[in-house]
Amino acid sequence: MTEQILAFQRMQDYIEANLKEKITLAELSRAALFSPWYSYRLFQSYTGLTPPCYIRRLRLARAAMKLKNENRRIIDTAYELGFENADGFTRAFYREFGMRPSDYARNPVPITLFVPYGVKFRELKKEYIDMKNTNNIFIQVIRKPERKVILKRGKKADEYFAYCEEVGCDVWGTLISMDSLCGEPVCLWLPERYKKPGTSTYVQGVEADAGYDGAIPDGFDVITLPEADYLMFQGEPFAEENYCEAIIAVQQAMNGYDPSVIGYAWDNENPRIQLEPRGERGYIELRAVKRK
Repeated sequence: MTEQILAFQRMQDYIEANLKEKITLAELSRAALFSPWYSYRLFQSYTGLTPPCYIRRLRLARAAMKLKNENRRIIDTAYELGFENADGFTRAFYREFGMRPSDYARNPVPITLFVPYGVKFRELKKEYIDMKNTNNIFIQVIRKPERKVILKRGKKADEYFAYCEEVGCDVWGTLISMDSLCGEPVCLWLPERYKKPGTSTYVQGVEADAGYDGAIPDGFDVITLPEADYLMFQGEPFAEENYCEAIIAVQQAMNGYDPSVIGYAWDNENPRIQLEPRGERGYIELRAVKRK
């Protein structure tokens, strides 16, 4: 991993830790350990955004989630996220999302939230990984109810990185803005019965109640999944930069597991489900099973 990647990640980490404070280019350059001029160019080369634009979009995304999930005054939200006044916050919110924050607070429709990604994670996907140690994998049976999934289809993708190249990474930002039965968006590998001609196996979406009749974002689709049992495979907590190893460890355990030892067989008529890799909880995948 190059020094430039690590320097950019340090700037991202500094912004995350100080998002509510005034952040200057001088502070970012000290975090990067490069000159202000070079730090600015480096940041823009990895994100396509200037540092002030990146910070503003991240603050607006966090503000939108607070307005959606908490009963808060607009002005309090603005000040907490580092905006100097409510008018400036309202103008910035409207430019980003096409609506005023007061309207969104009253009716939180799906919007596309800015979701930053660490560049070191994008680079790691290209590295060879040699799994020498077997991590502990926790396995349990859970039951999912009948539900709808509001999803965005790709073209040919069968895994995350190919999917992002086809549809972009902004999909996740839209999904985060929507309520989900499991509290977060999901990624799914769809069986043929749920695919449309010329669309991808791998998709991202949110699980909603079976009776959901709310807004569907443009370009998204809806499928209905039946009640089903799943085996949940959960790995150990991991350092964020080791996410590739964490994913492979769980997937190897899942591929080598025989569900017949607990009286089940794999159910290939229902999607395999992937949750967002988060180091503090370990990597999680779910695979459908049925009683033998």
